[in-house]
Amino acid sequence: MAEVKPKVTLIGKELAKNGLEFIYEGTISDCNACKLNKACNNLKKGRRYRIVGVRPAEHSCVVHLNGTRAVEVVESPIPALISADMAIKNTKIQFECPCTREQCQNYPFCRPDGIVEREKYTIVTVLGGAPGQCEKGRGLQFVELMPV
Repeated sequence: MAEVKPKVTLIGKELAKNGLEFIYEGTISDCNACKLNKACNNLKKGRRYRIVGVRPAEHSCVVHLNGTRAVEVVESPIPALISADMAIKNTKIQFECPCTREQCQNYPFCRPDGIVEREKYTIVTVLGGAPGQCEKGRGLQFVELMPV
């Protein structure tokens, strides 16, 4: 896979730490009048990101406690459980999960944060079988997914 160039964005100063992963939830109305709005809100909503660099630049902010800091981020792989027959490295899939069993121990990985249902993803790593048995009897594999 080609090396991805980090994107520079702003994040709350207290959160600006290398390795932190987060899901960008989008802009809020308090940001509309800010001159740095476009620098803070330049990521794709619903995507998972990891901070790979923290820059010294700091800015005041009405939303974040103690202001913001410039950081470099890359999209982060999303651990997920998918059907074993689809778990082939470098394959593009359309993510769908018919499961609604919220009490199942595997449910958070069947419907992981950062995944948008019916969007396309590439399987970048096949990690192995699911812990325990799926309550629906499905054969599942742990994989890491990246948006196409």
